Amino acid sequence: TPLVTDQFAALRNVRVFLFPSQICAIAHVTAVKMPAFHRHEEEKFFVTAEGKEPVPSIYDPATRELSVVVPSYNEEDRLPLMMDEALDYLEKRQKQDPSFTYEVIVVDDGSKDQTKEVALKYSKKYGSDKVRVLPLVKNRGKGGAVRMGVFSSRGKKILMADADGATKFPDIEKVEEGLKNLQPWPNGMAISCGSRAHLEKDSIAKRSYFRTLLMYGFHFLVWFLCVKEIRDTQCGFKLLTRKAAEETFTTLHIERWAFDVELLYIAQRLKIPIAEVAVNWTEIEGSKLVPFWSWLQMGRDLLFIRLRYMTGAWKLETRKYN
Repeated sequence: TPLVTDQFAALRNVRVFLFPSQICAIAHVTAVKMPAFHRHEEEKFFVTAEGKEPVPSIYDPATRELSVVVPSYNEEDRLPLMMDEALDYLEKRQKQDPSFTYEVIVVDDGSKDQTKEVALKYSKKYGSDKVRVLPLVKNRGKGGAVRMGVFSSRGKKILMADADGATKFPDIEKVEEGLKNLQPWPNGMAISCGSRAHLEKDSIAKRSYFRTLLMYGFHFLVWFLCVKEIRDTQCGFKLLTRKAAEETFTTLHIERWAFDVELLYIAQRLKIPIAEVAVNWTEIEGSKLVPFWSWLQMGRDLLFIRLRYMTGAWKLETRKYN
């Protein structure tokens, strides 16, 4: 009867209304209100060939021109290539300009292999003031490892760089130029992101249809839910001013693969200027990203980023850490 039909239609409308409401409620209730951050006693020190040194704080005045933070999980095979290229460039630059000072912070994210020992060889060769090794007690995820490195840095500018060396290190000059072009920086804050967007057509030709579909789906979700200004949020080559790093990383909640998206979402909300700069990039074997499951987790995180900030479960509050 028409009455029964109308009742079924009403029930369908209720279900359609309740489903997104339930997702919002779950996102809100399960949210940790402030970023979880805890530094174990062992993580308050860099390890060196001679012993250990206390870590500084992101709140201390900068004493180096550049800090390079390298999150590393089971990277004993890929780390040497990246470190050789990075340190060769940084040493040559320092010889040309003695006022240029730097540090490379290798954050060993609870590795089960010889990552720490490999990093310590470079610390011994170049000195523990230039190459600093921070072992974490347990695996935190890439975002958590980067945050630990950022909070332990001394640089006026802080560069995130992947341990696989997929981005050619001399391309730092490109992201530096991108940062420079954003001046004057409001409140000393700006971010310059390396980007592989210009390589997308070539990468599609080498990928399976399934991986291409996942890639487009992820890019759409990033654009639709979180970040509209940046085409490639996931390139692990980002340069931040010290103040921008402090403001964004003290607000950051996500510790695994989608942390880049939340970082840029926070930056947009705080009206921090962001540049996107094309860099050279080569796919290196040994990625820790499992295409389907990692992207599924990232898709969930993207939805929760949007909903938790939208519902007020997460707020743009900075928190001072010891």
